[in-house]
Amino acid sequence: MTLYSNILGKGKPFVFLHGFLGMSDNWKTLGTKFSEMGCEVHLIDQRNHGRSFHSDEFNYDVMVEDLKNYVETHQLEDIILLGHSMGGKTAMLFAVEHPDSVQKLIVADISPRFYPIHHETILKGLASLDFDALKSRGEADDVLKNYITDFGTRQFLLKNLYWETKEKLGLRLNLEALTENVSEVGEALPMHSKFEKDTLFLRGDRSEYISLQDEAIIKTHFPQAKIETISNAGHWLHAENPTEFFEAVNGFIKD
Repeated sequence: MTLYSNILGKGKPFVFLHGFLGMSDNWKTLGTKFSEMGCEVHLIDQRNHGRSFHSDEFNYDVMVEDLKNYVETHQLEDIILLGHSMGGKTAMLFAVEHPDSVQKLIVADISPRFYPIHHETILKGLASLDFDALKSRGEADDVLKNYITDFGTRQFLLKNLYWETKEKLGLRLNLEALTENVSEVGEALPMHSKFEKDTLFLRGDRSEYISLQDEAIIKTHFPQAKIETISNAGHWLHAENPTEFFEAVNGFIKD
């Protein structure tokens, strides 16, 4: 099964991978900007997310295999690969396992290390949505407020809602499989993995996902890595400071 994608522009292949509970649409504004800079942008929905296929199996090995199949199907070579959060973990493992396919790697706000499970409240909130009763996104937001106080996080999650029929909302996510396999999302990159090509790690200055202690492990796996900080940004750094994020990535891919 092939992953769903939105392809923009023509030129150098540039593949984007969203984070956990995200989708390709999260990257449409930035993807459009890069397509205007001479890139063929591939905004991908990973399995169990967005418009891609649902599967009970969910871990980084199968997501890397999905991406490999996508790259081969679309005959992409020397790609620039960018991944955010969970997508960053997929991107790291893909680069390690298929270095000949990747020219440059960009990882947004995630380290190669292990992360403990921290999505339980969000998953409970999504599971509490009763689509037989809900009649609008506003009503869904009211339910999520009981679990998630942050407005931006709720808006991010509500992007997963769509109209199954004219009367009934549904979730594009495969919530059951993602909840069952949530422990996979924090898995570390295998110990001796190494990618020797140009790599850029971007972190938000208000995010705790990449700490100063993480710099050593990043350099162990990615000896050519640069680590830069995006100002006025948390974990969703590309949405919170898109201008600085774009400039950092554009400068890196033009070098």
